[in-house]
Amino acid sequence: MRILIVDDDEDVADLARAQLRRAGYAADTAGDVEAARAALAGVAYDALVLDLGLPDGDGLNFLAELRRAKRQFPVLILSARGRADQRVAGLKAGADDYLAKPFDVEELVARIQALLRRPAALAGATLGLGNLAVDVEGQVAKVDGKDLKLTRRELGVLGALARRPGQIVSRAQLEDALYGFGDEIASNAIEVYVSALRKRLTEAGADCGIETQRGLGYKLALKPQR
Repeated sequence: MRILIVDDDEDVADLARAQLRRAGYAADTAGDVEAARAALAGVAYDALVLDLGLPDGDGLNFLAELRRAKRQFPVLILSARGRADQRVAGLKAGADDYLAKPFDVEELVARIQALLRRPAALAGATLGLGNLAVDVEGQVAKVDGKDLKLTRRELGVLGALARRPGQIVSRAQLEDALYGFGDEIASNAIEVYVSALRKRLTEAGADCGIETQRGLGYKLALKPQR
């Protein structure tokens, strides 16, 4: 899952990004409204962490703009405006949660995790197909109730495919789900993860598998019955 942090304080943004990455998320930063708009135009983010005092605009106005455009991902306001009336204003503007600065980074991660567990954010925390179940937020995948031993990025690929069972997911979409801006991506990284996942699914007796659609991407589909 991928999160955008919009904050002009580089120290705060870098700290939040590092903590979210340690928690297993891909995370990017933007220092102002213009940069945030550009990031959101190119990537499907799962959540947004938003400061209010941005150099080229007010965060509340930007939040209202996003909601008018029907961008419904969870938004957590992270701001030095900590009075009760200011928090209420943020929530009324469309924020899903509000955390005042100074803040604890572990609390920030916990609040993001709570937002992403909501049905509106994940359309169901557990995804899957056949006897495969993927708990995206809990970062666990099971076949017939038994855990699959997957790396974080293998689980990220499987989760991205499980969100769209039977549909083609492009390599670029999978990379977007796994990596932040500036991350180095090996040319064959997705192929390596898919190959490992196929092996794990077969060994576990999954009744679904990952099909390659040459030149297009991959899809998670039920195996033909014999």
